Amino acid sequence: MDRLAKARVPRVGVGKVDDLFAGRSITSRHTATNRDAYLLIAEALRSMDAGLLFVNVIEFDQSWGHRNDVPGFHGGLRELDAVLPELMGLLRETDLMMLTADHGNDPTTPSTDHSREAVPVLVAGPRVTPAALGTRETFADMGATVADYFGLELGAGTSFLREVAPWATH
Repeated sequence: MDRLAKARVPRVGVGKVDDLFAGRSITSRHTATNRDAYLLIAEALRSMDAGLLFVNVIEFDQSWGHRNDVPGFHGGLRELDAVLPELMGLLRETDLMMLTADHGNDPTTPSTDHSREAVPVLVAGPRVTPAALGTRETFADMGATVADYFGLELGAGTSFLREVAPWATH
């Protein structure tokens, strides 16, 4: 976030993103539900000319994962599936949408703690080239890809921008 701020890349946060970065170089609008977050995402996509929209939807983690609420988690996935076409329809030609999680939180395990499974990453957008990204070495690959998209160096991780958006590489 600091590098994006220094490069004057606009940064918009939805959910507890500012908490995740200790308030450094990003502010965000907190939401009580994923549905509220999806409305704010749509609003931001309609109003932003450029920049990074960073979102943390809270219910998959806090409401369903940590509480082992399998029906709630399932309902949340169905809700996300229903709203994704609308959100993707708001993307501009060279936008990228990357969906992932910052940790596992399997609601079917006996524990209510974070779980250790690998988290998926899905990259979508009007011009995204489908690519199998495999199991990444580090979560820092996400940050490296974002930095690469904005023409910045992160210094950690390996960007996968060339695989999914060869037209966007600098």
